[in-house]
Amino acid sequence: MTVAVAATVAWQVSGHAVTDIPLYHAYGERLAGGLVPYRDFEFEYPPGALPALVLPALVSDSLSGYRVVFAAEMAVAGAIGVLLLAAGLRRLGRARDDRRTTLAVVAVLPAFLGGVILTRFDLVPAALVAGALVLLIGGRLRAAAVVVGLGIAVKLYPAVLLPLLGVVAWRKGGRRELTVVVALSLAPVAVAYLPFLLVGPDGVLDSLGRQLGRPLQIESVGAGVLLALHQAAGIDLEWASGSGSQNLRGTGADALAVLQGIAQAAALALVWVSFARGPATVERLVRHAAASVVAFVALSKVLSPQFLVWLVLLVPLVGGIRSRAALWLTALACALTALWFPARYWELVKEFDPLSSWAVLARGLTLLALLATLMWPAREPEPARSRSPAPSPGRT
Repeated sequence: MTVAVAATVAWQVSGHAVTDIPLYHAYGERLAGGLVPYRDFEFEYPPGALPALVLPALVSDSLSGYRVVFAAEMAVAGAIGVLLLAAGLRRLGRARDDRRTTLAVVAVLPAFLGGVILTRFDLVPAALVAGALVLLIGGRLRAAAVVVGLGIAVKLYPAVLLPLLGVVAWRKGGRRELTVVVALSLAPVAVAYLPFLLVGPDGVLDSLGRQLGRPLQIESVGAGVLLALHQAAGIDLEWASGSGSQNLRGTGADALAVLQGIAQAAALALVWVSFARGPATVERLVRHAAASVVAFVALSKVLSPQFLVWLVLLVPLVGGIRSRAALWLTALACALTALWFPARYWELVKEFDPLSSWAVLARGLTLLALLATLMWPAREPEPARSRSPAPSPGRT
C-alpha cells in the first residue's frame, strides 16, 4: 500500500486528481447529520457502502480531514486484500517464486491506479471478493456465500459470482445445499436494503434503475471504438455529463450501449455455462470467478478506472499455463488507463484527445484479450482432493 499512498498523494499535489471524495464527503455529512439516504437525498450506491463513507465524516468535519481518513481507511482495506490474496496463493499451492512474482506485480499496480485506488471505495468489495475466494479454496462454501453477499451489499458486481456458487452447491449437496447457499448469499443484501425499502422505496428503486439505464460512458470499449473512428475517419461525436459520468451521446452511442449490454449478458452466460459443464475443481472455480468479473468489467457500458481495482485482487489467483499471461494483461490494462486518467481525462472528454482515444480502445481490447485468455481451453492441474470445494462429477 506504500505505492498506493505515494501515488495518491502525488496526484493530489499535482492538481490533476479526478476524485469522488467531495461527493463522499457530502454523503458522509448528510448521514452524520441524521438524514436518511434514498429517502432524504439521492444515493447512487448500495447501502453496504454507507459505513465506508460515513466513518471519515464522524472523525473529521473538514473536507481535507475527510480525505485523509478515507484514504487511510482504503489503505487498510487494500492491505487486508493483499494479505488475503497471498493466503489464497499459498492455499492454491503456488510455488514460492511464483507467489513473489505475483505479489510484486500487484504491489506495483497502484502506481498506475494512483488516481483512484485510495479515492474510491472499490478496495472494500475487492477485498471481500478475495476473502470469499480464499474461503472457497478452503472448501468453506457457506461462509464464502455470506461474504459474497456482503460484497453485493457494498457494490453490486460480486453478484456475477452467484451462479458459480450455485453450481458448486448443487454438486456438493443438491437442492438443499443450493437453497442454503442462495439464502446465505442474499441474506446480507436483504438486511442492507430492507430498512431503506421500508422508509424510501422510491429512492432505492431509482438508484437501481439509474445503474441499469446508464448511457455509454466515454471510457467503455464501445466508446473506444467510436473514439478510434473519430480519429481515423473523422466521424462526429458528442458528449454530455449524466448519471455520474461523462458519456458519448447520439444514435451510434445509444446503439452500442444496447449491443454492449447484450454482449455482456451473453459473455457472462457463457462463462457460467462453461463452469457448469466441467468439474467444480478449485482451479476452475477461481478461473471462472475471475472470468466472470472480467466479462462484467470489459463489456460494461460504464468502465470507470476504479473497476480495474476489482481485477487486481482476483485475476492473480488464476493458475496454470495462462496465469502469467492473465497477470501481465491485467497490468497492461492498468498501465494503459494511466495514459489518460487522471492527467488527460478532461482532454479526452472535451477534446477527444488522440492519444487518450487510442488508449481507451487499446485498454478495452486488452480486457477482451484477458477474458479470452481466461476462457481459452487448456489443460489445468488437478488440485488435491482436500482443496476441492466440491466433488467432481462421478465422485462421491
